[in-house]
Parts: sequence; structure tokens; C-alpha cells
Amino acid sequence: MRRILLSTLAAAAILLPSPEASAAPVTSWTSTPGTAWWTDATLTVSIDDSVRPSVAAALTRAVTLKGGTVLREPGTLRPHIAGGDWFNTTSGRCLLGFNAKAGATYYFLASAHCVPAVGATVYAGTGTGTVLGVVAARDPSYDYALVRYTNTTIAKPSAVNLFAGGLQPITSFGSGTVGQAVRRTGPNGVRTGTITSLNVTINYAGGTLYNMIRTTVCSEPGESGGPLFAGSVGIGMNWGGSGNCATGGTSYYSSARRAATTYGVAPY
Repeated sequence: MRRILLSTLAAAAILLPSPEASAAPVTSWTSTPGTAWWTDATLTVSIDDSVRPSVAAALTRAVTLKGGTVLREPGTLRPHIAGGDWFNTTSGRCLLGFNAKAGATYYFLASAHCVPAVGATVYAGTGTGTVLGVVAARDPSYDYALVRYTNTTIAKPSAVNLFAGGLQPITSFGSGTVGQAVRRTGPNGVRTGTITSLNVTINYAGGTLYNMIRTTVCSEPGESGGPLFAGSVGIGMNWGGSGNCATGGTSYYSSARRAATTYGVAPY
């Protein structure tokens, strides 16, 4: 399994050992956002638009000396919170991830950055006219949260909305695999792509995230929390990414399987 860590290095020498150094694993990092690295047969480093040119140049030299490749990720890595139409809180509007339950109690999985503190009220749609439920748990380190439904009149299918394509039932949660074809859904329709990395650690302006999933699926503001899935298997909830759906980009997801295991819930 590939290991990917997001971090901009204050000095490229911190990222990589000198050409004379041994092949020992790299362990020294700073926490400034803007770059990512992973290794398959060779080293690959991606740099977003927030990285200062001097840092990018030093990093490129260091990576080239190691026989690696540098990629540019357009835009800036960030969570997406504006413009969603699935549910609304004092933190903003986001998309619901997956419905789930434990015993006779119904919940939905959401992105932690989309919801306020535990006990806060969550509303249906984009306003505050219809109470949907309350935040039962949230973990900002993994960017997932659990919302307990208190509204008993709204239908809660164990499915994701394909909008023009009806509903896709979700019957299980999975971790996904590198190279797997996946889909993401939201008010702008269904987007497709593949999983490129698992167990991603992200350092961004708001903190550090762990166990994230990296994909080639495009993502835009307003689509945070939206479900990533493959057939009837729920895989993750949208955190955000870089780029857009006009020119392409990268998006990241918290793990639905980890969240469901942590909270003891399942599809139905």
C-alpha cells in the first residue's frame, strides 16, 4: 500500500537525505501545507499553488537529485464547505455522506469539518426551517462525524442520490483499493475517477488529517461531505482537494469504513 504525506518543507534538505546519505526512511518534516509525496518504484512529489517559488525550486532540485518526479496540483488544497444543499448547520452547508444505523437508531455519516460541536443541531436542506438531527460524535483528526436523526418524518434510505439517475443502494462500507474506479455524487451530478492512494496524511491550514483517500475525482466548493462509492459499497466522505471540474483536479475523502467501525453503525 502506498503511503502519502502532505507537507511543504521549509527546506528541501529536510524532505530528502543528501545524495551521499543512506537509503534510510525520511522521518523529518515540517507541517506547512501545499505538497504531497508518495513512492512506488520512484519518488513523486506534488506541489500546489500555495508553495512559494523558492521552496518549490529547492524541492524540485532535491527530488530530481533523487531521481524523482515533481507534479503541479492546480489551486490550493482546502476543505469544501460552501454551497452544498444536503444539510445545513452553523458551520455552513454540506452534503450528507451515508445513512447508517445502530440497532433501531438512525444516523448519517458526515465530514467533521462540516458540523459544529457534539450536541449541535443539524437542519435539512439549506435553511434552518426543518430540524434533521443532532451531532452525536465528531473526530477532526480523521474528518468524520456522526449525526443522529431526530426527525422521524423524513425518509432515510440506505442509498446515495444520483439525482437524474435515481438512487444507488449502499449495502456495505469498504476501504477501497488503489486503482479502483469510484464515483462521487452531489447536486452537480455524478463524477467519476479512480483511487490513487490510501492512508494519506494531510497537513493543511486548519490542521492535520489522517487515513485519507486520494482520488482523481474532481471536486468543487459546496461538495464537502459528499459520498464516494463503488457500486453498492460506500468508501468515503469528501473533504476537499484542488483544481475543479472544468479543468480536472484531485479530491480527498475520509474513510467511511473507519468511521462506521468507530461509531458502531452500518448500512441497512
